[in-house]
Amino acid sequence: MTPRRPRAARGAPLATARRGVARIAPGLGVATALAVAASVIADRTERLSPLVIALGLGLAVGNLVRLPPDTAPGLAVGARRLLRVGVVLLGLRLAVGDVVDVGAPGLVVVVGVVVATFAGTRWLGRRLGIDDATSTLVATGYAICGVSAIAAMSGTIDAGRRQIAAAVGLVTLFGSLAVVVLPMVGTAAGVSDDAFGAWAGASVHDVGQVVATAGQRSDDALAAAVVVKLTRVVLLAPLVAGVGLAVRRRTGATTDGDTHVRIVPLFVVGFLAMVALRSTGVVPDDVLDAAHRIETWALTAAMAAIGTGVRVAELRGLGLRLVVLGTVAWVLVAAVAAGGVALTR
Repeated sequence: MTPRRPRAARGAPLATARRGVARIAPGLGVATALAVAASVIADRTERLSPLVIALGLGLAVGNLVRLPPDTAPGLAVGARRLLRVGVVLLGLRLAVGDVVDVGAPGLVVVVGVVVATFAGTRWLGRRLGIDDATSTLVATGYAICGVSAIAAMSGTIDAGRRQIAAAVGLVTLFGSLAVVVLPMVGTAAGVSDDAFGAWAGASVHDVGQVVATAGQRSDDALAAAVVVKLTRVVLLAPLVAGVGLAVRRRTGATTDGDTHVRIVPLFVVGFLAMVALRSTGVVPDDVLDAAHRIETWALTAAMAAIGTGVRVAELRGLGLRLVVLGTVAWVLVAAVAAGGVALTR
């Protein structure tokens, strides 16, 4: 007869779990409160993403308020774990059919834009003396899908909060400028609605900014922009995997012991699994809507948590060099995308 474990031993895992929850609850509470505030502000302004507002609120709180020490563990979990949960659920926005709809010429343009923007931005960042982590995050945000892409890449290169905040600031600034500038340029150049939508989808950073840019022209422009933009988002997984492999080779890490480094991070595998699941067509619309809300909350809370750990004084040292990097990268992605669309539309 198997002896029964003592009651205290049987309850030990539960007690440990409770202590773990209690340890992170204060910090997650702060991140959640800031995420709720950011969502309310975003709904009322309808101009900025809640992710960007949350980062700003986190920066304000972290620099103006002395947070209790017991919030640190929960904020650390929010900045890392919630970030990855949001990226995984981002995959449910995409389906393989979206890529097929773009066609071979369109896919070549999208790949060309991503490669040229990523490589060119990192090259310029090195020439300007900007650290590799910041340059990589900026390059990823410009090349793929703004804040969400920065979130995904930050987990692969183990970027700090200062680097994340700097990259988010740039994609927000220049993505917002694109909403104003691109429609004026497209109208002046006499670009067709379909071509303008493809240009916006291939060059504007954040998904919301793409919608705001192309939606000013017509429904046809908006439809073309969303399809092209989602194709760019699909390339997030191979880009992150490629950078992970490069990091592994550069550091000489192996797959053994404490130096274990995954070529493809688990959250990227999860992202691809969600894309595959969405592509089957079996996920009900109400489930997709719920997943989208959870994704937005997770990323918003993560941005708030990241913001609380950034000190504004640390960003001042980058100054003009960051602005130059952001400006040149913005012109680069717009120019490459315009050339590609002109050749294929």
